[in-house]
Amino acid sequence: MRNTETKKTLKTYMAIALALAVVLTGGTALIRMNATAGAETATITENSTVVASPFTEAVEKVHGSVVGVSNYTNYTGRNSYGGMYGFGFGYGYGYGNDRGSDNEDNSRQVLQGTGSGVVVAKGYVLTNYHVVEDASMLEVTSGDNTYSATVAGYDESLDLAVLKVDDLPLEPVVLGDSDALKVGDWAICIGNPLDFTGTTTVGVISALNREITSKSTDAYGRKTNNVNLMIQTDAAINAGNSGGGMFNVAGELVGVPSMKYTGSYYSTSTVEGIGMAIPINVAKPLIEEVLSGKTVSNGTSADSSKDSGSVAPESRPRMGVKVQTISASNSGAVAAGALPTGAYISEVEKDSPAEKAGLQVKDIVVEVDGTIVSSSQEMVNAMASKKAGDTVEIKYFRMEGDESKWESYDDIQGDYHTVTVELAMLDETHS
Repeated sequence: MRNTETKKTLKTYMAIALALAVVLTGGTALIRMNATAGAETATITENSTVVASPFTEAVEKVHGSVVGVSNYTNYTGRNSYGGMYGFGFGYGYGYGNDRGSDNEDNSRQVLQGTGSGVVVAKGYVLTNYHVVEDASMLEVTSGDNTYSATVAGYDESLDLAVLKVDDLPLEPVVLGDSDALKVGDWAICIGNPLDFTGTTTVGVISALNREITSKSTDAYGRKTNNVNLMIQTDAAINAGNSGGGMFNVAGELVGVPSMKYTGSYYSTSTVEGIGMAIPINVAKPLIEEVLSGKTVSNGTSADSSKDSGSVAPESRPRMGVKVQTISASNSGAVAAGALPTGAYISEVEKDSPAEKAGLQVKDIVVEVDGTIVSSSQEMVNAMASKKAGDTVEIKYFRMEGDESKWESYDDIQGDYHTVTVELAMLDETHS
């Protein structure tokens, strides 16, 4: 019996030993498999190719050429002991901790807003007009460096401006061809939204030739509706991106971000991913004119002034017109922005230099030799130093169409024209 039990015990031990051998053998195989797999994984990692972003090279090429633009404006307020404190860099509010008389003026420059710009030529920066509008001082920033800037040219109707920045050491970008863009192309936007300078966002060209209507007021006070063809993109565009750059994957500037949609007038729904950029081909003529040395904006003599009573001396050469000031204070059409402020021609003398140049009654003179005139007296002053035989360049607005069919100021049609007038000594009986 003991022998039987002993045999059973030995069989049991042998079975256990066999099982352990199988487990140990399997465990060893598992360990070896894991070790081998680990070695293979390490080998794959060491020999793998890192896939770079398709945007990295383009961004590195142009990132340093995108700058910040700061718009400062003059603010004059009254000192106060009260609790009126300035908010948002003092937008229209005096600081309550100023000391002095309530009647003491306190003038200073305040930050009106900030935007972006792109270096398009040595010392020249392209940006949006609304970024620099009404500025008393402009600054361009790059990293920790700040440079003074002036407007070298602008076109408000296109919402574009070119700044001249002396001593700006940044390299210009390459201008691309926006006419070659296709829906689905990559769009790389670089700008300075909020306080996040040098922000890069990426999307695609969502649509081309989007008709966007906007209103603008020219340098003479006349409001116009502008319809511009824009590039639509879903790349993130936020406050501060205006005037920055939209680039293709080759690092070429193809657009200027200018606006984004955040909601709908017709519903309470929010809008995401709809931004607009001005095609760079639209900006090229302005850039070329500025670089050619011209002062670009889209923005003769008045012999007597009915409202000022000023009459030119007999010895002063004249154009041969009578003018009066037209402004918002005496014209509803000017107040509504349908007509510009200027010197309204009420009479053109027969055979006068003005008539020979083509000027007509109801024309509104807005510039003399490139200087804006907003009244008949300013027109007189612009002619004060002229001599007989001198020529003057007159820019004027002429109403066009059938006035009898105009039912409101919105119906007024017209355009600006420029003529050269040679001044002459006219008979003293002429005004």
